[in-house]
Amino acid sequence: MTAMPVHPQIQQVIDALAASDFRPIHELTPTQVRKQYERMIEARGVEPAPVGAIEDRSIPGAGGEIPVRFYRPEIDAGARPGLVYFHGGGHVMGDIDTHDAVARNLCTGAGCVVVSVDYRLAPEHKFPAAAEDALAAVRWCAAHGAEIGIDSGRIAVGGDSAGGNLAAVAALMARNAGKPAIRLQVLVYPVTDYTCETGSYHTYARGYGALEADSMRWFRDHYLRDETDRLDWRAAPLRAGDLSGLAPALVLTAQCDVLHDEGEAYAQRLREAGVDVEYVDCEGMIHGFFTMTPIIDGAVRAQALVCDALKRTFASDE
Repeated sequence: MTAMPVHPQIQQVIDALAASDFRPIHELTPTQVRKQYERMIEARGVEPAPVGAIEDRSIPGAGGEIPVRFYRPEIDAGARPGLVYFHGGGHVMGDIDTHDAVARNLCTGAGCVVVSVDYRLAPEHKFPAAAEDALAAVRWCAAHGAEIGIDSGRIAVGGDSAGGNLAAVAALMARNAGKPAIRLQVLVYPVTDYTCETGSYHTYARGYGALEADSMRWFRDHYLRDETDRLDWRAAPLRAGDLSGLAPALVLTAQCDVLHDEGEAYAQRLREAGVDVEYVDCEGMIHGFFTMTPIIDGAVRAQALVCDALKRTFASDE
């Protein structure tokens, strides 16, 4: 597999990272990684997009209360479609604050309620804790639509990286249980397999931003309990035997990303199973680019693609 050139704007990000005090993820402890990630987000200094209303609260989960944040495009606008969103971070780092800008942009861009979920993180809470929280959040939102101003018949799931993994897994779990109905799954460079040995793992192993091949294996080893978990579809949805009957999917991959090949493979598996799939490979982008608005034009376009897909899906369900 031949390495593709990164976009000039992405090269500037890579150069800035190399000139900073950033340390490779796999050389740090989880606590250090979280602090480093928070500093990176703060350093971007993104001006938060205005939304109609924001509310922090907790909802019940299998392991206790799950913090969530509701973003509403307008105050007292009646029932709106909802997107249950799971942040990225390798199942180890990230939270609703690190992905606040993304949630705001999707809320205003798609005109829907966004429910950002602060699921349990590893290694304090290993697999399947995050997957259990993801399903609990989707179920709760569907069951309490009237209370939270969401049309329970128009719910989508989405997320980036580890969050894309949880969105895919939640969609599978919901299908298996027969409810709730999911209208769309938005999977942004999702983790779908844990072999960590695809072609893109070797081509983009290092030098393409913060996520290196060794770092992804570090995340895996902190998240999973043992090697047998790598074969469990609740951790690696590409391992699911049957992908039929799932909600339509928008799958975005970053061209220069260790996770590229497994994201593309999951889109293909979904398509082969008869699922309606829109697959977009974002040329010259690296892992994590989706959160880099407004400085990366490709991120602005990718978020616009997601908003457009959500609006089309929700409009068709009216």
